[in-house]
Amino acid sequence: MSAAALVALLPLLLAGPASATAYRYWSFWSWSGSAWTYQQQGPNTNVPADGSVDGWRFGVSVDSAHAVQPRSTGAPSFAELCAKAPPVSGKKRVAVVIDYGTDAGAPAERGGCAVLATDASSAQLLAQLVPPLRYDSNGILCAISGYPAQGCGEAVADNGSAPAAAAPRPTGGGSSTPVLGWTAGAALVAALGGAAWWRNRRRGNTN
Repeated sequence: MSAAALVALLPLLLAGPASATAYRYWSFWSWSGSAWTYQQQGPNTNVPADGSVDGWRFGVSVDSAHAVQPRSTGAPSFAELCAKAPPVSGKKRVAVVIDYGTDAGAPAERGGCAVLATDASSAQLLAQLVPPLRYDSNGILCAISGYPAQGCGEAVADNGSAPAAAAPRPTGGGSSTPVLGWTAGAALVAALGGAAWWRNRRRGNTN
């Protein structure tokens, strides 16, 4: 291939994937008092304090930096959600907000108050409040109250409407650098350099 042809292909190879893969999954949040914060710990290891508010949202996201938050008409209130659950000695109360997302057939948003031992994890609190929970073989939460009935963190089309190739759910933040595009670009630069070297060598041999 000539150097001119390789130069013409350079923009196409450097472009790489135009968009990052999106996933449909349950994202896990905590209310900080003024905003939702994405939980970097899994629900099995996160141990919220008494008076905390956990949040869950089912939806399509690329990574934690772009994850969809639980919706609410106002700030989630521990006092309101746990108003009918009086304090119990030796136990804690944690308010939980569950947003099933906007898919057709999704249950309505709900909230409640879980009461368990002070060392209970967010997963145990969720299991008490909205069973059954479904996990995959890697311990990733797939369904709350049986929703969705199947699937677990599957990759979806750009519009979030249909499953794409199976892929694991993202576990945290991160960039979506087009690695393939940069690798192809580096190979092309090397090819261009080789072509120029070969052309110069031929000229030297003919002189």
